[in-house]
Amino acid sequence: MSINSILMIIEFVVALSLLAGLHEFGHFLAARLSHIEVEEFGLGFPPRMLTLFKSGNTEFTLNWIPFGAFVRPKGENDPNVPDGMATANPWRRLAVLFGGPIMNLLIGILIFSFIFSQTGTPNTKVVQIQEVSPDSPAAQAGILANDVVLKVDGVAIDSMDQLRSVVDSKLGQQVQLTLQRNDQQLTVSLVPRVNPPEGQGATGVILTNPVIALNWFQAVPYAVSMTGQQIGEFFMLPVRLIEGQIPADQARLVSPVGMYDIYSQVREAEAPSETNNPGLAVLNILYFFGFISIALGITNLLPIPAVDGGRILFVLPELIFHKRVPQNYENAIQAAGFTLLLLLMAFLFVQDIVNPVILH
Repeated sequence: MSINSILMIIEFVVALSLLAGLHEFGHFLAARLSHIEVEEFGLGFPPRMLTLFKSGNTEFTLNWIPFGAFVRPKGENDPNVPDGMATANPWRRLAVLFGGPIMNLLIGILIFSFIFSQTGTPNTKVVQIQEVSPDSPAAQAGILANDVVLKVDGVAIDSMDQLRSVVDSKLGQQVQLTLQRNDQQLTVSLVPRVNPPEGQGATGVILTNPVIALNWFQAVPYAVSMTGQQIGEFFMLPVRLIEGQIPADQARLVSPVGMYDIYSQVREAEAPSETNNPGLAVLNILYFFGFISIALGITNLLPIPAVDGGRILFVLPELIFHKRVPQNYENAIQAAGFTLLLLLMAFLFVQDIVNPVILH
């Protein structure tokens, strides 16, 4: 194994552990704000290596299994412990359970906000010429790269789709384009081709949208929208699988091994960018971990025993019927769910080792 591969594994483990640690910090913060004592905040998983420090009644520990983190609230599953989590009112327990997933969603928004603040965002209402093919109708009409298309035969243009639609309705006919070039407007005429050369459109141009520069605060709404799109894609995945829009082999559950396979391929794909534009490579890697953070937040909210969503499910009847599910029943179901989750994770580990994930 090369030094680069070892460094890549280390950075992946550190980044994923950081996301898991921030998830647990969300639980920790929500517990403290809800006046529920936290006995331990652990980095990694037991057995314990050492106690880093103690703050109030909380021990901050470093553990031998160097992956993830955990929070141990006082009386988490024991209703006999005074002032513990199990004895807290349902709203405070919900706050603690939602704290971790919400933290992951917020981290995703922060990452996407930083990315948008560096890249800007396309102004989709402005259509700009990116490239003009030689000897095409656009080139013969004198259209240049960076020209902005304002109108076609008097029809105001506010999207690429609209421009294509208007041009396609005029194939073989002369049309007039009103363009913005720097500080001046000009009108040119051309005839869109009925049978353009392969790889070219009717007019022979490649379209783009100019980029709007954003500061960090302006980028936040775009990041929230991006996060919403990721959540929507997550829940639409089963529908698209059923409808056959996505092949089954491209939408499988993966373990951290599979996630590393994806990450390593992203890193390898970005290798040329690291030489020519290292900033772009970093942004693409950040996007990957932003997506992972959103996925962690969503999956932890699913109504599955042993994850936050499964525990939230047991609090809801108490809010609706004012009657609590017996703690021993909940503990038994959560223990069974945790066992099944470990078996599923073991299966996924074996699957990802035997059949590595390959990006299409």
